[in-house]
Amino acid sequence: MKKSPIGVFDSGYGGLTILSSLREQMPQYDFIYFGDNARAPYGNRSFDVVYSYTLAAVEFLFSQGCNLIIIACNTASAKALRTIQQNDLHRFGPNKRVLGVIRPSTEQIGALTKTNCVGILGTLGTINSSSYPIELAKLAPHIVVEQLACPLWVPLIENNSFDSVAGKMIIEEDVNTLMNKNKNIDTIILACTHYPVVQTYIQSLVGEHCQVIAQGPIVAEKLQEYLARHPWMQEQISTSGQVTYFTSENKLIFDQTASIFLNQEVNSNHITI
Repeated sequence: MKKSPIGVFDSGYGGLTILSSLREQMPQYDFIYFGDNARAPYGNRSFDVVYSYTLAAVEFLFSQGCNLIIIACNTASAKALRTIQQNDLHRFGPNKRVLGVIRPSTEQIGALTKTNCVGILGTLGTINSSSYPIELAKLAPHIVVEQLACPLWVPLIENNSFDSVAGKMIIEEDVNTLMNKNKNIDTIILACTHYPVVQTYIQSLVGEHCQVIAQGPIVAEKLQEYLARHPWMQEQISTSGQVTYFTSENKLIFDQTASIFLNQEVNSNHITI
């Protein structure tokens, strides 16, 4: 049996925070990362456009030999994952799987909050989809959910402007707006994979009584559990600890920014999709 890497897809750089956690907890596995940077951000795009872009990315990663793909993008998970799973996956073969990041996060929230009041920070697409409240209504209906879209955060992070005076003011204003919705919020989920870059600053704003949670460690833990439940998939994954990077943007631009996210040198491959 020919073994294959795990595919990881994001609209841009945010999925690198998920990849980093996957590699930290699962260093033996091989990964292919694809960032659709040329068409990012996805957050303000329609359901149909996000679905079309995400399906093209999934098709590309399957063409590279991946049997398991993680959509490491909340917007794509919210707007495209279910449709791909229900309508498209069968075309690629019986042993192909595509997973997202929303379900793992919502499965964990109930164990994290003590006040049963949770805040969600995400892109317009993720927040407007109501994916988190819908999933939590199934898994933990007693939890009160407050949401806030932060449309300026991804550009701030990708342009490395989040640490400027103006960038900090924007982030602080959004965080305060969320917290003012419900003074009992004790857990904030960063429902965009870019946001862990500013996790420490957000934590400093909300104080010790509120925990700020990034998705990467949760997704990595849940993926390990998934593979343990599906040994037939685990057996198909190659294990040389290698990562291959692809981008739809200029590779030099991608490499420079990705190296900042990962704190290591990145050498990507450009593709047109």
